[in-house]
Amino acid sequence: MSFTSEFKEFAMKGNVVDLAVGVIIGAAFGKIVDSIVKDLIMPVVGKIFGGLDFSNYFVALGNLPADYKGPMTYEALSKAGVPLFAYGNFITVAINFLILAFIIFMMVKQINRMKSQAKPAPVVAAEDVLLLREIRDSLKK
Repeated sequence: MSFTSEFKEFAMKGNVVDLAVGVIIGAAFGKIVDSIVKDLIMPVVGKIFGGLDFSNYFVALGNLPADYKGPMTYEALSKAGVPLFAYGNFITVAINFLILAFIIFMMVKQINRMKSQAKPAPVVAAEDVLLLREIRDSLKK
């Protein structure tokens, strides 16, 4: 078997294709959840807690450049090359992860529930097996 045909056989197996589709959909789904957290949830949380913006919670670990006159925001200081301990950004990413994990948990739970509800088709014995059973039963009599 040649290398290319062996690779083709491996790549076309159901599990590999399913995994590839799952990774692609997961990446797209991750972007959706990221947007939900960043654009919908975090502003509401910030409003509830008095205008908090978690993305700008950080501690500068180094000195500011002497000629720096920009704003004291995470983005501006990062561009200026100041090392930052960005715990606010971590909080946002952690909330993002928890929401994503919860949604995936609920999806897997639903899929497992649907699998358990599906009844297996009754097994029909082959004709020769039925004939052998009849012979066995007639010999017992």
